[in-house]
Amino acid sequence: MSFGSDTRNELARLEGEKKCCVLAEIAGFIRMCGSIRLVGGGKVQLRVSTENPAVARLFVKLVKSYFTVGPELTISKSRGALTKKAHVYEMVIGQESNAEQILRETGILVVREGCNAISEGILESLVKKKCCRRAYLRGAFLGAGVVSDPEKSYHMEFICNNEVLAQDLKRLVNSFGLRSKIVVRKKNHAVYLKEAEQISQLLTVLGAYGQVLEFENVRVKKEVRNRVNRKTNCDGANLDKTVNTAGRQLADIRLLEEKVGLEALPEKLAQVARLRLENPEKSLVDLGALLDPPLKKSGVNHRFLKLAELAEKYRDGSGEGR
Repeated sequence: MSFGSDTRNELARLEGEKKCCVLAEIAGFIRMCGSIRLVGGGKVQLRVSTENPAVARLFVKLVKSYFTVGPELTISKSRGALTKKAHVYEMVIGQESNAEQILRETGILVVREGCNAISEGILESLVKKKCCRRAYLRGAFLGAGVVSDPEKSYHMEFICNNEVLAQDLKRLVNSFGLRSKIVVRKKNHAVYLKEAEQISQLLTVLGAYGQVLEFENVRVKKEVRNRVNRKTNCDGANLDKTVNTAGRQLADIRLLEEKVGLEALPEKLAQVARLRLENPEKSLVDLGALLDPPLKKSGVNHRFLKLAELAEKYRDGSGEGR
C-alpha cells in the first residue's frame, strides 16, 4: 500500500460525532468527486465515484446516517487498470432518494434568478465552525486529495475543477495557519503544500494521526541521513582540499630541496618543510601542533606561502644563480 492509500484508509475509519460535521464531510466529498446528471422531467441524479473501497463504505454510511437513504453501489474495473484488483466504486443517488435535497443541503445546487444552478464554491454556512472545516477538508481529501510518499518527496494537494473552488479551499486550508498555494494544470486547479512541516500539520488537521507518526518518522530519518551525507561530503571536500594543498606544498619543497637544499632555507621555513615531507597527509592545524613552539594554522600557512614564493622564483628562472 502507498502512503496516500494508507492515509485514505485511516481517514475512512473516522466518524464525525456531530451532525454538522457529517454534512460538511459529505459536502466536501461530493464537491470533489461527484457529478450531476439530468434524467428527464427536471429530475437530477447524483453520482459519486472512488477507487478506494474503504472510502466508498464510509460515504454510504455517512449518507445513510444523515439523509436516511442508501446510495446504489456499483463496482466496475478501473480504466487502464494493470491488475484485476483495480476497481471503481460508484454510488448513485436518484431523485427518488432525494438527490436534489442532498445537493441543496451540501451547497452544490442553488437557485439563481428563479432557476437551479450549480455553485462553484463552498457554501459558507457549512464551514463556519472549526470542527466542520476539518470535516469538509477530510471529505475533500478523500474525494480528490493526493499526498506523496515522504521517502520520495514532500507534496500534498487537492485537485479542484474550477478556480472559485480552489480559492475557497485554499482559504479553508490556510484558516489553520498553513500557507497553501494554487497551481493551474490544464483544466484543473490544485491547492498544494510542499513543506514537510506544513503537510504534517494538515494531516493532523484531517485526523490522520497514525500517518502523522509515520510521516514524522520518515522525515527524521531523512534529515539524519541528509546531515550524515552533508558531513561526509564536507569531510570529503576538506580531505580533497588538504590533499591538493599538501601536493602543491610537497612540489614546492621538492623543488627547493633540489635547487638549494633545505639546509639553505631560513630555519623556520626548513622546519615546516621537513614536517610536510614527514607528514604529507596532515592538515595545517595538525602540522602547527607538531612545531616547537606550536603554531596556529595562519602561521603555518604563512610559512608555506613563503616557501611557494621561493619555489616560484626557481620555476621562472629568476632564482637561478643565487
